[in-house]
Parts: sequence; C-alpha cells; structure tokens
Amino acid sequence: MLYSGFLKPLSDFIIAFIVLLVLSPIILLLVILLAIFNKGSVFFFQQRPGKNGKVFKVIKFKTMNDKKGADGNLLPDAVRLTKVGKFVRTTSLDELPQLINVVKGDMSLVGPRPLLVKYLPLYNKRQARRHEVRPGITGWAQVNGRNAISWEQKFELDVYYVDHLSLALDIKIIYLTVLKVIKRSDINTEGVATTIPFTGTKKENSQQNLN
Repeated sequence: MLYSGFLKPLSDFIIAFIVLLVLSPIILLLVILLAIFNKGSVFFFQQRPGKNGKVFKVIKFKTMNDKKGADGNLLPDAVRLTKVGKFVRTTSLDELPQLINVVKGDMSLVGPRPLLVKYLPLYNKRQARRHEVRPGITGWAQVNGRNAISWEQKFELDVYYVDHLSLALDIKIIYLTVLKVIKRSDINTEGVATTIPFTGTKKENSQQNLN
C-alpha cells in the first residue's frame, strides 16, 4: 500500500516532469514534423476511462492526417497514416505527450493502457478490474504481446498487474518496454494498421499462467 498509494504517484510525477524537460527538444521537433506531414493538428485528444472508470482526456501525438474520400468520410487508417506518423507510432514516440497526463495525475508511467470509453459496458466483471489502478503509458500487456495478442489475453495480463503491483514489477515492465521500443516489436496485429476494436467477451475468462 505504501508503494501503490504514495511512492508510485510521487515517483510518477517526478520522473514524468524530468523526462518532459529532458526530451523537450525532441518533442518540439516532432511537433514541427507532424504539423508539416499531417497538414494540420499535431495532438490527438480523446476521452478515456482512468482509475475507477473516471473519464479524462488522454493526449497523444496524432499520426494520421484527416483526408476524406469522395463520400466525405475519412479514408481508411492505413491510407491516412503518414510516413512520419508511422515512424512515430512504431517507435512509440506518439505516447510521449501522455507524460503530461502523468504529471496531472490522470495516468501512471506503468499500468493497464487507457482504452475507449465505449468499451466500459463490454467488460465482464473480471476484465473491469483493470480500472482498479491508474492507467499507464506502458503496462504488463504491452510487454507481453501488445497488439499482437487478443483482447482477452490483454485483459488477463492487466488483471495480473493489478493483483501483483509492486516496484519490482514496474521496474521489470519499464526495462522490457525499452527493449520492445528498440526492437519495434508487437506494434500492431498482423495485416492491419491499427488495433482491431474490442466487441466484448461472452463469458468470464479463466485465469491463465501469466508469470
């Protein structure tokens, strides 16, 4: 309780603030490049559920432009993903602005990823436990498959994190995250540019061996 209730939020704030200062030149460069290639907005804001389901606005770099087809609708994600946007996404640099969310206290450096608000009524009771802690920029599911595994597997990994939250696990996740970013692995499900939407789970999942 000492770690999760006091030390973790405090260290999140201090580390996120320092990283923002250190990486400010890189963040500024990305803002300029994305403004040019996106031909417009640089940041992506979207409501996401945080701890206990409380909704907040998550901040990310926008990796796609707003090009529309003849029918007036946005073109497919794969078409709108710019060259710079693809690089920013595969290197996970699109997550950098979320450090602001961490400083504000909406998020943690490590925790279950904040997903869409529309998914809230689709979770079963076990899956909903992922909201017992603050969402994170990276998490146990991200270093164990990320978008290359099923939603059900991700949620089991999220619940595992909730039940085993500790300083040692957080350090392990951060270390593995750095390796994943360097290797640029598990960015998306094979054959698609973005994550396949979650449509719900019909029955409770049995706990898997997630060690």
